[in-house]
Amino acid sequence: MRYFTKSKFKLATECPTKLFYTGKAEYANAKIEDSFLQNLAEGGFQVGALARCYFPDGILIETPNDEAAATATEQYLKADNVTLFEAVFKFENFLVRCDVIVKDGNQLDLFEVKAKSCGFTEESGMLTQKGTISSDWRKYIEDVAFQKHIISLARTDFSVRAHLMLVDKTSVAPTDGLNQKFRLVREEGKRRVQIADTLTKADLTPQILRAINVDETCEKYFAELINDYRFDDYCAMLADSYSRDEKIISEPRSVCKDCEFRLANDETGGKLRSGFRECWSHTLGWTDADFEESTVLDVWDLRSKDKFMSDRRIKFSDLTEDDIKPKPDGKPGIARTERQWMQIDLGQRRVVEPFYDRQNLEREIKSWTFPLHFIDFETSMPAIPFKEGRRPYEGVLFQFSHHIVGEDGVVKHAAEFISIEPGTFPNYDCVRELMRQLANDDGTVFRYAAHENSYLCAIREQLLRDPIDIPDRAELVAFIESIANPRKDKDEAWTTSRPMVDLLELVKRYHYDPATNGSNSLKYVLPATLNSSEFLKAKYSQPVYGAEGGIPSRNFTNQAWVVEKDGCVIDPYKLLPMMFADESENDYAAIMEMDKIKDGGAAMTAYCKLQFEDLPAEARNQMKAALLKYCELDTLAMVMIYEAWMAEISLKPTKSG
Repeated sequence: MRYFTKSKFKLATECPTKLFYTGKAEYANAKIEDSFLQNLAEGGFQVGALARCYFPDGILIETPNDEAAATATEQYLKADNVTLFEAVFKFENFLVRCDVIVKDGNQLDLFEVKAKSCGFTEESGMLTQKGTISSDWRKYIEDVAFQKHIISLARTDFSVRAHLMLVDKTSVAPTDGLNQKFRLVREEGKRRVQIADTLTKADLTPQILRAINVDETCEKYFAELINDYRFDDYCAMLADSYSRDEKIISEPRSVCKDCEFRLANDETGGKLRSGFRECWSHTLGWTDADFEESTVLDVWDLRSKDKFMSDRRIKFSDLTEDDIKPKPDGKPGIARTERQWMQIDLGQRRVVEPFYDRQNLEREIKSWTFPLHFIDFETSMPAIPFKEGRRPYEGVLFQFSHHIVGEDGVVKHAAEFISIEPGTFPNYDCVRELMRQLANDDGTVFRYAAHENSYLCAIREQLLRDPIDIPDRAELVAFIESIANPRKDKDEAWTTSRPMVDLLELVKRYHYDPATNGSNSLKYVLPATLNSSEFLKAKYSQPVYGAEGGIPSRNFTNQAWVVEKDGCVIDPYKLLPMMFADESENDYAAIMEMDKIKDGGAAMTAYCKLQFEDLPAEARNQMKAALLKYCELDTLAMVMIYEAWMAEISLKPTKSG
């Protein structure tokens, strides 16, 4: 029996065609269902274990076999009152496994546990002002609504109520060390959460998870048409197609950009098939040559992708300047629409040389003060707080790297900080060290994107409201206010005397390299810049980094960063050691894909492993060494981009050592 489960339903809500490709070894799949690393990064393991603690009489149905679990569920439900974890319900070719089921007489309460934060008490918080389901909450409602629907079909003798159990971001941890009482252990090759014997009632009161009834929101969802189907008819159609292994043909949409089956044959050595290519070949009649051209999916920040795709105007060659309507926005450099058209125009003309707005770039550089400081943070947001009084998902700053470039062009890795001891709250120590590093001069400080600014502002809030004695509180707050800009979405204001410069914004305004394929992520801009800059090739093709008499480094020795293969420079991040040597290659690839969406995903996940998983000392040391190298490369990447700019505009000579 090919059961249609909630994971299959969730997949079908993204694209019903995916049902045909999922679970088939012959198709490439960049997303692994129930990825251990992704669950770890998102806090799913700890939140799930904590939720069960709020139901002390719950019975865990441990068997992974669906048929046996469904039979056990039926037996337990014969009792008048019972609470079950991992209960399984079947109806025809449907099957759902539920986080928590509470039976009281003929009433069944379904609790779907999510490591998602909420700051409200009623389900109305999941609706827009117009009363429709918010896009932020839709996938969670789809999940629990599907379960409620199948349980109601399977057990017509019960009334079913649906709840989402979420992380209450307004709550505070009742005790110190609560997060360390849910450890991940391995037994016979399998992982599970081990709850400490020292867990007490005080640890669980007040609760930091909140259950919200979502029956009315589920009814709203049931009332919607999905691809012209009623909800129950749509579910039946999906389940029938899946059971018969029949492909459902879908129209190309913007969501195709993130299709996990979108891997070209040459990327897999020709051994795996590409579901994405099969779909588009069938629907659009494309040949291999068509796939060589860039599409609207690649255009940076294009908000009208679906309109173009519905009109079958998908390739760059299908678009004209009138489609984008590029126009300036009154600021130096290229505006958003101008950058979009530049990407399309250069793609149409097969131009591979990067664009530089040399005049504005030179003006910007001349405004900087030497020495230049390049910093990068690695952070985490644990669902369960480390310390009493702290809120869920409070930011933790556990690492930074710091490079300096002098006015004479000399580069050095000046400093780093890392704190990975389980249960330690490192924020204030990290800021203290950063303050010490930047206190010796008034040089310009650089970051890449808003991440560092946001975290410094968040730590400022922590410092201001923290009841513990912090002798240098005022000094730390003053330092943060000197380099971080107030966030526009917060009620805060101060004058920043030494504001950080965001290199990402400068890339967007003054520099575009076709090799990035529209991405502005550092992980794409760096390899593109290395391939286009003759200066960087000449300097970093030699093993000068971390070499005696070369560029000082804290984690590398005699490192050459320009390593070519088939005439192209290899992405420097691929020269680093694997962050997770003990995980499968597929799972590792899946978490690295997160970096494309949110830079730093791999480091955050590594930190979670170090916090919550029992690892041998050797594995911990290897992971720490990998973290230090990744973070150092992030700030070196910023330096390299700066050096390439300097060489490109020939503003002044730059030393090569």
